[in-house]
Amino acid sequence: MSGRLKIAILDDYQNVALQVADWSKIKAVADVDVFDRHLPLEEAKTVLKPYDILCHLRERMAMPKELFDALPNLKMCAIVGVEHRTLDKKAASDRGILVCNDMKPGGGGHGTPELAWGMLIAAARGIALEHEHMRKGGWQGPSMGVSLAGKTLGLLGLGRLGKRMVRYANAFEMPVIAWSQNLTTEAAAEVGVKRVDKEELFKQSDFISIHYVLSDRSRGIVGPAEFNTMKPSAYIINTSRGPIIQEKAMIDALNSGKIAGAAVDVYDVEPLPQNSPVRSAKNLTMTPHLGYVTQGSLKLFYDAIVRCVEAYVEGKPIGITNPEAVKS
Repeated sequence: MSGRLKIAILDDYQNVALQVADWSKIKAVADVDVFDRHLPLEEAKTVLKPYDILCHLRERMAMPKELFDALPNLKMCAIVGVEHRTLDKKAASDRGILVCNDMKPGGGGHGTPELAWGMLIAAARGIALEHEHMRKGGWQGPSMGVSLAGKTLGLLGLGRLGKRMVRYANAFEMPVIAWSQNLTTEAAAEVGVKRVDKEELFKQSDFISIHYVLSDRSRGIVGPAEFNTMKPSAYIINTSRGPIIQEKAMIDALNSGKIAGAAVDVYDVEPLPQNSPVRSAKNLTMTPHLGYVTQGSLKLFYDAIVRCVEAYVEGKPIGITNPEAVKS
């Protein structure tokens, strides 16, 4: 590899990429720039034009064909996580751009369900509302929380993260029911969960937590019918993907009092626009997609990115997810 490369670290909101991983070898042969804010598509087409390598943190920056076509110098994208669903891998391959991922198995996975459980408690006890009330000089405010023991937790999805939620629920003496399109009664029973159909999940649950992969089948799977089925005292928690819930239906359910509350970490559009009606919905606890944002996870992610970039710079790329790009 001849010449000095230009590398962009994208969407590093906490500005920690250069702190948690060792970039010294890379900096010796390349210029490394950190973008600590999200670049909208049109701005990205211009700002990222000089770069040879883009370093992605999960799916914060979408990479459609339109963006690939606007970046003539781009040679490699380093990604982390299971996959980058908003990256057009065919467009990358057609341009001969490598997409590399060297995440090691077994790392992370606790952050999102831990946050989901924290948000469940925060919603149940009105923690965010009482915090703000005290900040303004008050004492006990309007919240009258609910206890979790004996309440039913409904899991929309019982995969790796959903199963961790079962363990937390057991500690809080909550019975658990679950539904997903492929879940069997036997698989649910293996982890002490009762499988129910979708309508019963929404009808019986006091708290519903979503742990579902976003796909064409799951997009918008929670809408007006589901909210109308829920108890007026029930809460819904989403730390999975925003579009699984129909956003307007959730806002309407909250503002009309059809449900007691919600807690969400994910949104249809991220970062959440300033004028989004989600921001003013009643009885809603919000966090800015913090599920995987822990010190340990970020170190794992950026260490993996560094390995990919170092190998590419040395002319021996690793973790190539689109080998067809090498032939193009």
